[in-house]
Amino acid sequence: MTWSYLPHTAEDRQEMLAAIGVKETMDLFADIPEQIRLRRGLNLPGPLSEPELAAHFAKLAAANANLAEYACFLGAGAYDHHIPSTVDHVLRRSEFYTAYTQYQPEISQGYLQALWEYQSMICALTGMPVANASMYDGATAMTEAAILACGATNRREILVARSVHPHYRSVLATYARDFDYDVKEIAFADGATSASELAALAGRSTAAVIVQNPNFFGSVEDLAGLVAATHAVGALFITVAEPTALGVLEAPGKLGSDMVVGEGQPLGLALAFGGPYLGFFAASAKLMRKMPGRIVGQTVDKDGKRGFVLTLQAREQHIRREKANSNICSNEALCALAISVYLATMGKEGFAEVSRQCLQKAHYAYDRIVAAGAAQPVFAAPFFQEFAVRPGKPIAEINASLLEQKIIGGLDLEEFYPELAGCMLLCVTEKRTKAEIDALAAGLEALL
Repeated sequence: MTWSYLPHTAEDRQEMLAAIGVKETMDLFADIPEQIRLRRGLNLPGPLSEPELAAHFAKLAAANANLAEYACFLGAGAYDHHIPSTVDHVLRRSEFYTAYTQYQPEISQGYLQALWEYQSMICALTGMPVANASMYDGATAMTEAAILACGATNRREILVARSVHPHYRSVLATYARDFDYDVKEIAFADGATSASELAALAGRSTAAVIVQNPNFFGSVEDLAGLVAATHAVGALFITVAEPTALGVLEAPGKLGSDMVVGEGQPLGLALAFGGPYLGFFAASAKLMRKMPGRIVGQTVDKDGKRGFVLTLQAREQHIRREKANSNICSNEALCALAISVYLATMGKEGFAEVSRQCLQKAHYAYDRIVAAGAAQPVFAAPFFQEFAVRPGKPIAEINASLLEQKIIGGLDLEEFYPELAGCMLLCVTEKRTKAEIDALAAGLEALL
């Protein structure tokens, strides 16, 4: 068997086979029964030249509704934001994308510093004093925060707002079942968490209250009031934050949140068909030693020079696994690097400008759609970059029509909230132009 693309000669292969005591390559498959072996060639097309192959894959890719050609108004947890070219440029450097865990600080100073900068910027955004070096995604970050709260308070009840992302609540339910935690949901009213429902449910058995802000419907929550009600019963408050909104909204930490978690994808990570993404996790100083994952710390060496290390390392990835705070023992270092580069490139003013444009363009879209009679409002709560409307026709039919106009429509809320049948969740980021928003409104109006 000879393959032209393998860097071994026939003599090389024969020498390797002899070293392990077999005569030919097929002898390596001797344990596979004859009756299940494939006795024909694979059903593959013939070979193509490089130009032919490139043209073939370009044709296949053209079948996708890609964001270079389509205007995307779909959000619901993953968002189409502009990503500066510096992000991809840095990620493609081999010292970053081939690196593994930074266990040896003496050879990992660059990556450790990048992760330390990431933690510092997450702290600045969330208003919290400490952040870890990332988690798998927003859902696992939220769930790990809930588990931490149960351990810290020695309580077993978790209250989660029903306006939290449905996928996040599903992950929480899965984890809670294994831990035998009691998860209860807080109803929403007019698109926001019901304060009266929270007051009725919260008690001395409550370990944590979880609220997303802006929530799944895009509505901005009254965090200060919800935090006060939570702390009144001795529970911890967990904010699931949409990071882009933190450019215009008050940091949850400054409003009293004990932990701030969320999905980092909007901060420089491509949609990428759903991943890889990143979960950010920030907490109060008193919870620092209970945090899951890794923490990068700043220190000095024996000569007094600045350096970086993994700190608080008597953790789940090293020792006492059976007593661990968490069994998540990895992180999303390359994604954290992307966020570091994104935030450093945008700077404070650039990041705030992105947030302002999302806010203003979303409100322009909402006003344009409602004023044209293309859809009816669903909630009156203030919103950031997402909002729900009721178009008056089946959402699937609407989205199919919009797709023909190279517009990716919104989410059918009935999938997760049966009582919101006929309602569509639309998202408008800074990338959407006035012309695209007007085309969306016109497309909706034409369908009525």
